[in-house]
Amino acid sequence: MIVERGRAEMVMVSWSHERTARLTLATLAMAFMGCDSLTVRNVTEPDAEGVYGTASSIEQTIATQFRNCHNARTQVWSQATNLSLDGFNTLSVGQDLPRASLPNAPGSQVTFFGDYSGFGTNSRTAANLLTALDRLLTRGGTLGSKAQNLRARAFGFFSLACHLGHLALVYDSAAIVTPGLGSDSIPPFSGAAEVMRVAIEMLDTSIAVASNPAASDNGGFPLPAGWINGNALSRDDFVRLVRSLRGRFRAGVARTPDERERVNWDAVIDDARNGVSGDLMITTGTSTGWSRLGGNTNQPLPPMYYGMADVSGAYDAWLALPPSLRGVFLIQTPDRRFPQGATRQAQQASGSSAGASFVATPYLINRTDEVTGQPWLVSHYLYRRVRYLTTAATVGPFPFVTRAEMDLLAAEGHLRRGDIAAAAALIDVSRVGRGQLPALKGVITNLDQPVPGGANCVPRVPTASAFTSTACGNIWEAMKWEKRMETAIVNYAGWYVDGRGWGDLIEGTALEFPVPYEELAARHKPYYTYGGGLRSSAARGTYGF
Repeated sequence: MIVERGRAEMVMVSWSHERTARLTLATLAMAFMGCDSLTVRNVTEPDAEGVYGTASSIEQTIATQFRNCHNARTQVWSQATNLSLDGFNTLSVGQDLPRASLPNAPGSQVTFFGDYSGFGTNSRTAANLLTALDRLLTRGGTLGSKAQNLRARAFGFFSLACHLGHLALVYDSAAIVTPGLGSDSIPPFSGAAEVMRVAIEMLDTSIAVASNPAASDNGGFPLPAGWINGNALSRDDFVRLVRSLRGRFRAGVARTPDERERVNWDAVIDDARNGVSGDLMITTGTSTGWSRLGGNTNQPLPPMYYGMADVSGAYDAWLALPPSLRGVFLIQTPDRRFPQGATRQAQQASGSSAGASFVATPYLINRTDEVTGQPWLVSHYLYRRVRYLTTAATVGPFPFVTRAEMDLLAAEGHLRRGDIAAAAALIDVSRVGRGQLPALKGVITNLDQPVPGGANCVPRVPTASAFTSTACGNIWEAMKWEKRMETAIVNYAGWYVDGRGWGDLIEGTALEFPVPYEELAARHKPYYTYGGGLRSSAARGTYGF
């Protein structure tokens, strides 16, 4: 584990071993395709001119590394959204029931290579920058002051962990790169658990570096606002962000309910309770250089999970039909994150305030156009929580991590530890504050009690007898409902990562993504895939889906 104990213990690497390619092997291979001859200058060497050549260029490039992590979240986001059904995109996987295996061979119309390449490439860049900075400091150089050096190192380790951690969240394996890797070869694959272990170590190191009292001296914290666009974070707020990511990663790496149960929930609770104090919003948009890749403001919403808000009986009737005969129905619910009313017209009128701001309700609207598509996938509803971006040329605040996510992550940990009262208080923050649903605190005392509300309870979950009717959920289901509603669409693979750990995904859904075929081909390794009853496929779970 890398820790910060002063210049004498900084990573030392000979320049001859600092030339490991920053691109994934597949990216390099594609760059050479069709070329008879090509001379390439290796700009990834820390002693090369350019980004590694001067103190100012090192710092300026470190400052872009979290943006690179944010922007690398592309294709898997769409695929995972379809697989978990917090939204739907006809150009992605997940249109099948039962689930088929993920396509992972040449000729596939969908791909998930972009995220793998982006995170892998940028992890190499972040590691090389940290190595170059350490080399500069051991030679007696500086970015300007000790505080400035510490700030850059803390941010560099945070950014490196962001790349590695996202790889480990969704892919089964990846190459691990760290400062001082010291190899001219492409690192071998390591399993997701090992990749995540290293990512956590990088976050630990980031906190250790930032916690040096000198980091807040002249030239140090707060961060320049552009490093996390629109957020000039103090040292304490930066550490809160790092801890939020660490809590998300600790829980999210689990692939199955058994693995999620074995997570160190005491550590997750501690990170989540000491995570961001409010929603961390990044100013995104084409003109800012920060992409808004998730949170499609026109995202259709399949009813399989959203239907649990319905108290009219329409969802029960929908469940009782074969998937091929299911169709659209009106969701009537007291949850104010949905449009209110007993008719489509009433709900359309009540949704006029949707998307006025990130916290405005409702989050969904009842669409005005007619619905087409596979019967079990279509609904009257569209996601509109970040519609405000469409009125400002997509420039505006988009969440990277929210306080609600941290509250509900801690609530899950408290439930797993048997602390019902602590969990209820955290669930109520959004349940009552956003959904205007009856409070759990002081009412629910055990895991078997149904949530309050009687016939109008939310959520109503499919019952285990035949999964063709519903009953009021318990506090565990209330926690999951709040997590779904507060992270829908805007969290990278959020429903997918939580759903596999809770055992809620549709049977046969791949529990992780394989190394993309482009990378396997470049390494001369055979293609493989997951899901559809093959390895790493979801079993029939909580709701019988």
